[in-house]
Amino acid sequence: MVEEITKKDIRKLKLEELKSFFAGKGDKPFRGQQVYEWLWQKSAKDFDQMTNLSLQTRELLKEHFVINHIKVDKMQRSNDGTIKNAVMLHDGLVVESVLIPTEKRITACVSSQVGCSLACKFCATARLKRMRNLSADEIYDQIVAIRDQAELFFNRPLTNIVFMGMGEPLLNYNNVLEAIHKVTDQKGLGMAWKRITVSTVGVAKMIKKIADDKVKFNLAVSLHSAINKTRSSIMPINDSTPLEELGDAMKHWYQQTKRKVTYEYVVWKGINDKEEDARALLKFAQLIPSKVNIIEYNNIDDPAFQQASPDALRMYQELLEANGITTRIRMSRGKDIDAACGQLANK
Repeated sequence: MVEEITKKDIRKLKLEELKSFFAGKGDKPFRGQQVYEWLWQKSAKDFDQMTNLSLQTRELLKEHFVINHIKVDKMQRSNDGTIKNAVMLHDGLVVESVLIPTEKRITACVSSQVGCSLACKFCATARLKRMRNLSADEIYDQIVAIRDQAELFFNRPLTNIVFMGMGEPLLNYNNVLEAIHKVTDQKGLGMAWKRITVSTVGVAKMIKKIADDKVKFNLAVSLHSAINKTRSSIMPINDSTPLEELGDAMKHWYQQTKRKVTYEYVVWKGINDKEEDARALLKFAQLIPSKVNIIEYNNIDDPAFQQASPDALRMYQELLEANGITTRIRMSRGKDIDAACGQLANK
């Protein structure tokens, strides 16, 4: 094991670096292209799978490199078909990812960090300290594992990817973006950008950055209240990034991308279930073209947070839709295995 630590993970090398490696060994640079295809198109987990390379070439790769591939350590299946994976990383840390099947879609919900630093009070992941960011290949591996499960258990392809697992994706932006490039590139998995959604709690300066970078993925914002006092009481980020600042970032997003945003919004009994809460959300949602997902609350054994009444959810939906905001009430999946939104916590 000590020997392997000194070897570089081959997936950290760019295509040109792979070609240079082979040229430096007196081989054809084309070998680098072959290896790159094995890593990112065919998702090879070890060098022996690279069957169009000679045994000598494979041994050369083993001598210099490793592939620090993830391992699905434990898989749980929900009564509704949802699959939750406990994903073991090469250093022994664990994150969770989820396959969410519906009639028309199979969605991969992936993690971007081990733990989270943002301390949202209603989220189980927030109770774990942030250990580290995931690398681009660890994110890519989660997606490949769920793609393979979709084909194995449902005989259907993976259709969508959401960065709504453990961690804040925009605080690991470079690795998230690199993983998305590997997934969308024709030299990678070849998925469409429009099938990918990155969800944030509202890191305003990073929302402005991704807007300036003209990213092609969809953006979702976990809002949960459009009243500063209420939002700060459940989401500490609102103290440093109040709604006025977040609103400015959203306007910048739309100005640069001309694309709608989705607001994710949980309604809790006694916290944000009044008409004044719904009217504040309406006002915020009207800042730029948007749609709203009203999400069923998923219990994390905290008595301070309880699911609001169906009447409160309908009140929100009717008010928003009457004012032209597309609104869906989303019932959660995978609750019986703690795989629903806010429940991922390495149990």
